[in-house]
Amino acid sequence: MVEFLEFTLEGLSAGMIYAAIALSLVLIWRGTGVLNYAQGAMAMLTSFIALEVIYVSHSYWLGFVVALAAGLVIGGIVERVVIRPVTGKPPLNAVIVTIGLLILIEGLAGLLYGSNDRSFPPAFSINGLSIGSVALGITRNDIFTGVAVLLAAAALAVTFRYTSIGLRLRATAFNARVARLLGVRVGRMLTLGWALAGLLGALAGLLVSPATFLNPNSMDTIFVLGFTAAVIGGLESPAGAVVGGLVLGVVLSYAGGYLGSEVVNLFGLAALLLVLMFRPSGLFSSAQARRV
Repeated sequence: MVEFLEFTLEGLSAGMIYAAIALSLVLIWRGTGVLNYAQGAMAMLTSFIALEVIYVSHSYWLGFVVALAAGLVIGGIVERVVIRPVTGKPPLNAVIVTIGLLILIEGLAGLLYGSNDRSFPPAFSINGLSIGSVALGITRNDIFTGVAVLLAAAALAVTFRYTSIGLRLRATAFNARVARLLGVRVGRMLTLGWALAGLLGALAGLLVSPATFLNPNSMDTIFVLGFTAAVIGGLESPAGAVVGGLVLGVVLSYAGGYLGSEVVNLFGLAALLLVLMFRPSGLFSSAQARRV
């Protein structure tokens, strides 16, 4: 029973990381109608930026803020320079461009920071918490991660549901031409959507990096699992992204704990395939068509 509790709490902690990546993908999809396959690489780059600031200033929180700001700026620049030229073109163009961007960013990070693994400091203690003699399998930093992701999910849900900016973002993604006729500044909305997704991606990078070594390819597997979480929950649903991340995290924790760590990635792929086969719109999508 104690082992089951530990695996569950560890899974929920890991699931929050997957949820953070899933949220950034949901934001781009709902705001612009594009899937960004370079999201993990962008998160990795902002984590390196944070690490350099931390080394120089000896302040984790200054690095944290600078990384979020860098994610915001990089997201906006990517939309303006890379994505806008393929806007309105066949969807495959955007897919190819974002995959190319992934390769470019990882190569650039390798040139700037090298390919060696680097450790990343946590925001809070990583000593395991316990109740009496029972280890819980989580740390104070895991709690911080969970709170940060839940707050980000709540802010994203409120923005899309209750604000005029959220409505304009959704209208732009649904039909940019009609939105433009209705007075929506489509270009600004696209840039804003990518900038906010860059910020969320930077948050995900900051949250996951203390649990892994940071290198130019360190976010690749995390991105795949975050994408799986987004698909499980439905690319239209911020709440679904969080639930999808938690479900995936717990399933993979059980698989790794009871069957061995070598089957974890296999179970992640199996989860993605099952959802795509039987519920491709996601568990939290009530309609096949996008709604404004």
